[in-house]
Amino acid sequence: MGHTYHQIRFHIVFSTKNRMPWIGSEFQEPLYQYITGIVAQEGGTMIRIGGMPDHVHLLVRLKPSQRVSDLVKAVKGGTSRWVSDRHQDDFQWQPGYAVFSVSPSNARAVARYIERQEIHHRDRSFDQELEWLTEQCDGDPLE
Repeated sequence: MGHTYHQIRFHIVFSTKNRMPWIGSEFQEPLYQYITGIVAQEGGTMIRIGGMPDHVHLLVRLKPSQRVSDLVKAVKGGTSRWVSDRHQDDFQWQPGYAVFSVSPSNARAVARYIERQEIHHRDRSFDQELEWLTEQCDGDPLE
């Protein structure tokens, strides 16, 4: 086989420092575009991005040679400087992140979940969401 075939997708979640609601509607879309640019610069592909004022969800496709930790470091570092320069001078991301592998057959459901963040957070806190996502790792599709 002369080529490398891969379908490696990850659902990555990280929050603002102390869950501060710093991602306001006035710059959410530019922030998401900036994050998408960093993912592309790092060699990945953004499939879906979404979130709330205190956290972000990414569904990305990576090459086998890419490390999730390197991608998250690049995204957090680049966006921290960008947001601080333009919108919120004391902006920071919380240390750490959650990452979940996503099968090709479940990618559409995960993308739909990311798109519907406002609906999910009407009755679920960020901590409850992470607990629920962790429970979903047993292979059940996201609803």
